[in-house]
Parts: sequence; C-alpha cells; structure tokens
Amino acid sequence: MPDQGFVFAIKGSRFITHNLKLRNCESALGNFFASGVLTLGAKTGPFLWQLPASYGFDAERLVTFMRMLPRDSVDAEGVARAHDDRLKRGALVDSVAGRVPYHHAFEVRHPSYFCEEFYSVLRERGCALVFADTAGKFGYAEEMTTDFLYVRLHGSRQLYVSGYTDEELDDWTQRIRRWRARGAKDAYVYFDNDAKVHAPHDAQRLAERLGVGGHGRMSRSHAEAD
Repeated sequence: MPDQGFVFAIKGSRFITHNLKLRNCESALGNFFASGVLTLGAKTGPFLWQLPASYGFDAERLVTFMRMLPRDSVDAEGVARAHDDRLKRGALVDSVAGRVPYHHAFEVRHPSYFCEEFYSVLRERGCALVFADTAGKFGYAEEMTTDFLYVRLHGSRQLYVSGYTDEELDDWTQRIRRWRARGAKDAYVYFDNDAKVHAPHDAQRLAERLGVGGHGRMSRSHAEAD
C-alpha cells in the first residue's frame, strides 16, 4: 500500500501536446480531465505537459493554453464537463475530495523556449519549468518560476538508458538542497532512465541521500501516471 503522503503526477495527453499543439483543445482537455483524473482527489500531484521539439515558443499559444488549465479540482470539474462523445469509457466529472489545488509543469525541448520571455510566462501563470536531464540531446535550464520543483532525469550519458553514478547523484542531491534553500516548498524528482531498469534503483539511491522515503519527492513519495 502507498504511504499516506503518496501522490500521483499526471502526464498531460499527448494528443493535446503533440497532435493539437495546444490549440483548439477545449474538448480534448475536457476528455482528459473527465477520464478519471478527478478521482485522485488529495492524491493529485503536479501535471506534466511535455512539449515536443517539433514546434517552437509562441507566447500567445502558451498563455491561451495556460488560461484553460484548472487551478484546482473544482475548476477541473468545469473543464471536464466540456468533454465530447469521444470519451467512450464514461465521463467522471465530479471531484471526490473538495477543493484540491492543482500545479502544472512544462517540459520543453525546442531551443526557442529557453528564453526570459517564456520564463516570465511561467512565472505569471504560476507554472514550473521542468529541469530535464536528457543526456545533452535537448536544452537545459535551471530557472525557478514557482514554488515547487519538477525534475526529470532521463539519463546523463544515454537518453532513457544510462544509470546515474554515485558522483552524479551526489551532484543532484546538492542541487536539490540548493533549490529548496531558495524557496522551493516541494521537489518532485522522477527518473525516466528505465530502458535497463535503472530508474527505481537510482530513485532509491537519491532518496537515501536526501533522507526521504519513497521515490524521491522531498517529504513525500510519489508516482508519475501517463
């Protein structure tokens, strides 16, 4: 059984981020939030919106999309009710636990996103920039734009494959402690180097260094649901 502090991080629909490219997605967002998300209640962690490298930064596109994102479970009920008949498994549009705050994080890969204008958009909307280690394949920035951290470790030397050395985990431990000292209330850290099953072992090793249980969140354990 998960411990009392266990929360799920939910990865946003690929149909929204990759196919629709964040545009004209009211119904798609409705389908996403009506697909069972509201049943997580107090176990709801941050929402991850991973944008592909196939399209660049467009402030108008991002702001319009962020304005549609619910900031709590009550807002999400309204978004969920915009679902369409493509939701074949039945719509779940009522929150199971009062008003639960929602947090959103954006993982970006096109180089045009790594600019102050994008960071300002994130700050204004209270969204986090994902600190994503991608073995040097995509850009990287450590820009704190809100009061929580979202870190994805895809592999330092080979994307999705390579494990993290003791020295690398020591370095990430120090980084996380620095970010916490700068005001991050929560730190969500996920390992995505699972091609050779390094992820759970690396997560445990990092958690031990940070003095926390579970899978790497500072103060609570968590899982990422896609």
